[in-house]
Amino acid sequence: MKANSQLLKVLFLSTQVLLIVFFASCSDEQTDRELKEVVLSDNWEFKALGDSTWLPAKVPGTVHTDLLKNGKIEDPFYRLNEHELQWIDKKDWEYSTTFEVSEADLEYKNIDLEFLGLDTYADVYLNDELVLSTDNMFRTYELEIEEHLKAGTNKLRIVFASPIRRGIEKHDSIHYRIPVSNNDLAKIGQVEGEKLVSIFTRKAGYHFGWDWGPRLVTSGIWRPVTLRYWNSHQIENLYVEQHEITDERATLTAFIEIDVPLEKTEAGLTLYVNGEAVDAPIVTLDAGLHTIEVPFVIKNPKRWWPNGLGDQVLYDIKVEVTAHGLTDVEEQRIGLRTIELVTEADSIGNAFYFKVNDVPVFMKGANYIPQDVFLTEVGPARYEHILNSAQDANMNMLRVWGGGVYESDEFYDLCDEKGLLVWQDFMFACAMFPGDEAFLANVRHEAKDNVKRLRHHACIALWCGNNEILSAWENWGWKTKTTLTQSKSVADTIWKAYDDVFHKILPEVVSALDSSRSYWPSSPGSSFGEKESFERGDAHYWMVWWGKKPFKKYNEAIPRFMSEYGFQSFPNMSTINKYTVPEDHDIFSEVMKSHQRSTIGNGTIDEYMKRHYKQPKDFESFIYCSQLLQAHGIKVGIEAHRRNRARCMGSLYWQIDDCWPVASWSSIDYYGNWKALHYAVKRGFEPQLISFEEVDGDLKCHVINDELMPIEAKLKFEFISFKGATIKKWELPVTVKANSADAYFTLFNKDLPSKDILKSSLLKVTLVHGEELLTTALHYFYPFKELDFSEPELSFEVVEDAQALTVNVSTKYLAKDVFVTANQRGNFSDNYFDLLPGESKSDWIDKSTIEDLDAFKNDLTVRTLKDVFK
Repeated sequence: MKANSQLLKVLFLSTQVLLIVFFASCSDEQTDRELKEVVLSDNWEFKALGDSTWLPAKVPGTVHTDLLKNGKIEDPFYRLNEHELQWIDKKDWEYSTTFEVSEADLEYKNIDLEFLGLDTYADVYLNDELVLSTDNMFRTYELEIEEHLKAGTNKLRIVFASPIRRGIEKHDSIHYRIPVSNNDLAKIGQVEGEKLVSIFTRKAGYHFGWDWGPRLVTSGIWRPVTLRYWNSHQIENLYVEQHEITDERATLTAFIEIDVPLEKTEAGLTLYVNGEAVDAPIVTLDAGLHTIEVPFVIKNPKRWWPNGLGDQVLYDIKVEVTAHGLTDVEEQRIGLRTIELVTEADSIGNAFYFKVNDVPVFMKGANYIPQDVFLTEVGPARYEHILNSAQDANMNMLRVWGGGVYESDEFYDLCDEKGLLVWQDFMFACAMFPGDEAFLANVRHEAKDNVKRLRHHACIALWCGNNEILSAWENWGWKTKTTLTQSKSVADTIWKAYDDVFHKILPEVVSALDSSRSYWPSSPGSSFGEKESFERGDAHYWMVWWGKKPFKKYNEAIPRFMSEYGFQSFPNMSTINKYTVPEDHDIFSEVMKSHQRSTIGNGTIDEYMKRHYKQPKDFESFIYCSQLLQAHGIKVGIEAHRRNRARCMGSLYWQIDDCWPVASWSSIDYYGNWKALHYAVKRGFEPQLISFEEVDGDLKCHVINDELMPIEAKLKFEFISFKGATIKKWELPVTVKANSADAYFTLFNKDLPSKDILKSSLLKVTLVHGEELLTTALHYFYPFKELDFSEPELSFEVVEDAQALTVNVSTKYLAKDVFVTANQRGNFSDNYFDLLPGESKSDWIDKSTIEDLDAFKNDLTVRTLKDVFK
């Protein structure tokens, strides 16, 4: 913070756990007080610059949410209200608060003001003096302010310039045009002369609109503001690097950054692991910022494992640094594990898979976007819900996509606890970027801030430079168009900026600050500057949806790692009812089209619907079927990837969540409701999975086992009619290898029953270990619209206890895609499931998640696929 870094190495010869606590004598110049922090969250006001009336503000917050809370705008998510709010980002806004400083406070030797997040162009005034100007919402800004303070009341004022106006100014300052993805980023609310300016502003790209999100370009104080008083020294950063982990010992080094304002400061360090202290000698430090290395050993370490492969053991690390009788403390939690991205050459091309603790792990998960367009509206409950949902769905990886934000500390803490590895994009997506010195320096600061903040987390698996920019340049025609419409020199200039950011700055920062993890320049990509290939690197496959290819193409398009693919559906009716009125209930109404940002959206869902289902009888039935359609399509993809793990070692669908109520690719809607897809994903990502593959009319039965032990089991086969008659049954003993996917049985076409029988029957296959049922799979031999379903003659009863509401469902004949719902927010233990003839199932929901219990019980219905057609 105050001087160039000075590296000080402290070597240990002993591996014993010792405790030496050193207290240096307190100089006469120091007070006896330690660090004091004050979070400035109270008494904030805001107004448009030039207005005279101040309104109360919430900090952290945004202009939009403050206007809404003060009744100055309508709900941006309701019907078409978003369209009427585009004036907000054209104005400048100011925020102001006061805080008290005592005479005693002014005696501190150091007083700092820290901003964890200012969105985005901010001029900060303290007692009417300009002390800071910012231009990056992803950076942390810290400044010394003791000379600007006074005893008594102090005034802090922050003026946020319009990100649109500033972006236009930057756009107009260069003589060439930089390509940006044209996916409706700014059509809503665009005024004459306004340009796509997001690339010039280090701000969340999705705020400017995306093909699943609204255009609501925010400003505001989006992370806390802290006033910090301190005297002797301050720990700036703690990082524990892991060197080697065996069953007997883990060797590590703690890197402790200490800011020291006084010359010749003697300090004693004590490092604790789960409450036990590791000794460090007394050191003498000159004034400045120092990095002290403290090697240490943990005996008999317990490893951290991804979800599904073991426990998520976390160690509490604490460092105390004492000087002049004062002690500063820094704490964090770490997990002991190794992680490696393997990209070595093989018979196909080059591998792309992750090894965790030396074990190749198939990555099961999804892409994650910010959970709200207004970032400050996401609190602990929403983080807990979305990450619990990922864990419950047997996921072990989330990709934090590059058009959003570097997520909160709480997000990564929960990923550590739940065993969810994070593929972490840097915040660049679907656009080329400027390459001037100021922009590149800004990016380097941003990368340093966030790598240092996040690198201690066990969950971080990979740093990735950007989302789809290399593909856009090479495959979407950007390079060719730029060369033809501008010049080759302009194209070279734009590419040099790309090369500087993604092939130099970002990998240099990762190498310097987090060398144990891999850096991948662009997703998708084959290597540095090499475009997407299905033989190397990772792939985004969008020929299903954008290319309108059939779902079965997932069985052919098998890359080395599928980091994006997806299909849309509508959210639950309970969500649609929050942003519509009944007259909007047509997928081509203005409101429904506005809450659909894909340029081919609702029509594409309708087109695919006709391929797989009969025509639903009404709007609500169409909504329900859209979710079944999405779940079916992604199920095909997941199973294709998992069956082919010898080639493909990851399946991350697009996307797990939404940032507003919308038709999208998500498996969980904005209000936290699981769609049919999320229930299907939970089944599709189970540790053991039975998957069917049709090959030239024959049916192969594959078994996938992600666990690290082989299984002695039986495969039990049964042909069942939709009315419950057993047509044929048999079983097969199998040894399912550990961490594997293999075909164990082929059912030849010549041995299948007649077409008429197959249209009214299914194949049930179970994997059984002793008396334990490991997994079940059902196979239908014809498209759903061609199957001959009987009325299921389904019944249900509701049972209530103190914690749960349970719906016991029974059926006489096959009940396809049973959906238990009350058209309210809430998730049952299972849903959209098939109930075989004569079967019963208990489906429960936690009562604490129900907003209105009586209304819920009165509204409760059970629907099947048979109910929804004309």
